[in-house]
Amino acid sequence: MAADREGGARRRSWRAVAYAALGVVLLAGCASMPDSGDLRDVESTPRQDTGVRVFAMPPADGAGPGEIMQGFLEALTSDDPGYDTARKYLTADAARTWRPEQSTTVLANGPTIETDCRPGGREETNSVTCVLSGSQVATVDEQQAYQPADGTYRKKLHLTKDAKNGQWRIDGLPNGVVMGKSDFQRNYRSVDKYYFASDASVGASGQPVAVADPVFVRSKVDPMTQLVRSLLNGPTTWLGPVVRSSFPTGTALQKGVSGLAPDDQNKLTVPLNLKPSRVAPGRCTEMATQMLFTLRNLAPTLDSVELRGTGGDRLCELTGERAESVAWHGSSKRPDYLYFLDGKHRMVRMQTGSTGTASVPVPGPLGESGRGLQSVAVSRDEHTAAGIGDEGRTLYVTSLASDGSLGDPLLTSAGTTPDHRLATPSWDARGDLWVADRDPHRPRLFVLEQGADKPEPVAVPDLSGQIEDARVAADGARIALVVEKDGKQSLFIGRIQRDDGTGQGISVDGLRSAAPDLEQVSAISWAGDSRLLVVGQEQGGVQQMRYVQVDGSTLDGPAPGALTSVKAIAASEDERVPLVAYSEDGIVRLPSGAQWQKVDKDGSAPVYPG
Repeated sequence: MAADREGGARRRSWRAVAYAALGVVLLAGCASMPDSGDLRDVESTPRQDTGVRVFAMPPADGAGPGEIMQGFLEALTSDDPGYDTARKYLTADAARTWRPEQSTTVLANGPTIETDCRPGGREETNSVTCVLSGSQVATVDEQQAYQPADGTYRKKLHLTKDAKNGQWRIDGLPNGVVMGKSDFQRNYRSVDKYYFASDASVGASGQPVAVADPVFVRSKVDPMTQLVRSLLNGPTTWLGPVVRSSFPTGTALQKGVSGLAPDDQNKLTVPLNLKPSRVAPGRCTEMATQMLFTLRNLAPTLDSVELRGTGGDRLCELTGERAESVAWHGSSKRPDYLYFLDGKHRMVRMQTGSTGTASVPVPGPLGESGRGLQSVAVSRDEHTAAGIGDEGRTLYVTSLASDGSLGDPLLTSAGTTPDHRLATPSWDARGDLWVADRDPHRPRLFVLEQGADKPEPVAVPDLSGQIEDARVAADGARIALVVEKDGKQSLFIGRIQRDDGTGQGISVDGLRSAAPDLEQVSAISWAGDSRLLVVGQEQGGVQQMRYVQVDGSTLDGPAPGALTSVKAIAASEDERVPLVAYSEDGIVRLPSGAQWQKVDKDGSAPVYPG
């Protein structure tokens, strides 16, 4: 079932019993594995079908230290909810104090057992130390947040032989679990939980703005209940400073609740430890909105959520349709048009759902010839546009209406070449416009509140390098930055912290890498609430287009079809909308289930609203 990589040749001996009707696989561990040998990798299980659950076998009677180690590592990759089988490989004291939920360490391959795990010397002893090692890929912390990592993993585990029954068990080990990348991909899945931007609202009614907070849950261990608990525990440390939760502090599931699942009417009932008197109707509606947005990650057809308090009293109930009116949610806003520049550098548009290639100039001055536009951006409500003209020197903002006027430029760059001037601008849902000035002598990031105010410099205290491109998330709480340093262009995600009355202004903090293996990032676009579409290349590699998560994790599923010489890309938070790119063939698009199609051979700079 799985290859042991001792010298790339040796195979492990497995005993497995598969109960196909029950969708269960029992892994017998390595009862026949010898105690001696050199380095042994433990990539314990191959990728399984999503309907199959995997359970490890307990230690065999009389198993030696090597077998105990092998069996324990395999048990860490099983679908055992409480790691009860893994604890059987530990002494009673170790089993009681071990905290597997504290962290998950992901290695490129399975952990290698560096030592023989045999009693040393001529006379057998009753204890031995084993060393696990490997190359780190990532860690998942106690909040279930993913963080890319590198470097060497090396941990010691101590085993002892019980004087009474003669059985070897592990009595010293670090908290958390460790496994190879393929086992991690089988065991875990990335899901978004939702909070609200702490200082943003949209529209005349002041809708709160939903912000995605990606976490990893064990995919076959009651994932819905796991996700609800994670939502109630609050946002991850990284996102916490810029979001809020409507759940009162201390909110939790009622004791003993597990196995949450929608009923046959696609309704989910969630019992909470809240008294009805503690929750006002408006706040309960926001709580249910967070819950529904979050759980649709696992149950896309979920129609409604009912929150119940202590004693079984109903707190509130919310339908999916109602939730969309309670909060602004980027992935539910389908854009009306695709925008780009035609061969005359006029701003043109075509309907998103159109299957043809006909485009028309937009109303207003940006749709007229003679403006020399280099790039454009359209507000989320599609009422206003920003254009970069004069070979990248100037930024204009104007209405997309026939009576609109261009006015004076709101920002001017002093860069000496187009590549050293203003980058493509970007809008968030609250109506603020973001743009980077790439002037090497004075590189800066600016925000224009409501796209009209005086440009305000944005501090980026963790920045090491120069910003080459910037794309703000729809929620206005996060921003993607392409940063150049020492000839390399890397992708980072930062959280946007706004002036809290201290006079510090707006800043981008907590920069973290979203594509650590790419060293040349040439184009980016948001393509969902927590993912981006990226064009770049690895060291010594060729240009590629792929999706990345904002936390730096790798997404399952295929990448978009290959396309050469991509200079710009456009995607929407609504994943039903076709991808669009500017390549050597001009403007091309990729409808779902189809190949790339030419739209305009002379076009450039494609964008969706945002």
